[in-house]
Amino acid sequence: MPIREAVRASVAQERPHIQQFETVRARSMALAAPLSPEDQCVQSMPDASPTKWHLAHTTWFFETVILREHLPGYQVFDPAFHYLFNSYYEALGPRHARPERGLLTRPSLESVHAYRAHVDAAMLALLDSPRATQEIATLLELGLNHEEQHQELLLTDIKHLFSRNIIRPAYRPPVPLAAGEPAPLRWIACRHGEAEVGHAGEAFAFDNEAPRHRVLLHPYALANRLVSCAEYLAFIEDDGYRRPEFWLSDGWAMVKAQGWQAPLYWEQDEAGRWQVFTLRGQRPVIGDEPVCHVSFYEAAAYAAWAGARLPTEFEWEAAASRQATRGHLLDDALHPTPAGANEAGQDQLCQMFGDVWEWTRSSYDPYPGFRPFSGAAGEYNGKFMVGQLVLRGGSCATPPGHIRASYRNFFPPAARWQFSGIRLARDE
Repeated sequence: MPIREAVRASVAQERPHIQQFETVRARSMALAAPLSPEDQCVQSMPDASPTKWHLAHTTWFFETVILREHLPGYQVFDPAFHYLFNSYYEALGPRHARPERGLLTRPSLESVHAYRAHVDAAMLALLDSPRATQEIATLLELGLNHEEQHQELLLTDIKHLFSRNIIRPAYRPPVPLAAGEPAPLRWIACRHGEAEVGHAGEAFAFDNEAPRHRVLLHPYALANRLVSCAEYLAFIEDDGYRRPEFWLSDGWAMVKAQGWQAPLYWEQDEAGRWQVFTLRGQRPVIGDEPVCHVSFYEAAAYAAWAGARLPTEFEWEAAASRQATRGHLLDDALHPTPAGANEAGQDQLCQMFGDVWEWTRSSYDPYPGFRPFSGAAGEYNGKFMVGQLVLRGGSCATPPGHIRASYRNFFPPAARWQFSGIRLARDE
């Protein structure tokens, strides 16, 4: 091993947080690498952000929350960036309007890369110094988990952007695919009664995962796997989008207002065959893959049509907490994959982690005794606890190591551009 690499490995072993910082920061750049400067500047809708903005905002977080507060003499890269790349932190001052992030042709992508390099150098110097206190380590872990969230958003946002382009560009080249039959759906009876939910232990968790508390679960069962595209297609072919009896009132209004006829990114070709747009381009819908890019409204309507319901977030967590935290997370596939025949063929739950975020029937509310993070990070989660639904389990765009059974994602019920799908539940 060359001397320089040996020294670097030794430092990483002594200070694993340095290696973790470099790994996460490098992944963001790697995810942006297939994109042109033009790709990285455009915003396809108000809910999405340009890739360039994601790269800058995650850097802004480290500069604002850690360097400006904890590194004496730190020189900000550009004072204007404090305004341009703030997301929603009201306590930190005014910010550029979210729907207009795509208008920021300047600063250039080159400047954003220089910004990242400037902040990375300062962070590494701080982390390798006696000033690297436990408080800084705690903020660092929050910043890295924050950046991993934006890595997933980077992929979902660029997918939406490319889907709006008439030539349907692919984020990465297509790969050969083989169609199959969905594994049989089975119902798995889950433990009920009193259960503990919420984060436990010393490992990192967001503030919305705590405190751990007790809930009462009535007898219930979960489907052994996610709802497949073939099963959802049966709902479509049974006029599911034209039968109001399956829909919540707001969902039915959305169907009529938006003209929904299928999941986002599905469309029929001239021969009437269903196609789906993916990060690897346009291709036929494959029946045994999990259906994704459906809203809560669509998930709830499908469940009603199927004679079932969506699980509560507590039912999901109680079942998932007995599973190993592994699954199809961020890798080269960049799309949900079918349940393995061996895995789904057994009487056990599968696909609990990865593939698609699973909608639950739970509103995004604070847990009893909830306390937000201190300081500026106090605005991270609590302020959004209204009008949102909880999703669980991670997706094929979630970085490995980022997900856990207590993780609570949340989106408005009409959101469809995330990798969101369906697991059915029923009362026993």
